[in-house]
Amino acid sequence: MKETEIIETLKTQNEEFRKLYNEHRELDRLLLEMEHRNSLTEEEEIEKKRLKKEKLYKKDKIAEYVRNYKKQHNL
Repeated sequence: MKETEIIETLKTQNEEFRKLYNEHRELDRLLLEMEHRNSLTEEEEIEKKRLKKEKLYKKDKIAEYVRNYKKQHNL
């Protein structure tokens, strides 16, 4: 089972994972939006760094779910 398939399975079976995944995607969208601006204020730069850290944290949590799924299902 591929990682993308595991993620899809977790999204359908686990509400907490689905919420985490959707929050990660939203952070991705917000950061992309910020990247397309010509310039950011100092406050926006600070917010951008905060969003990047939060996104990385959520990515790590998603990876943890995937590892646990693989372990539980002997994959």
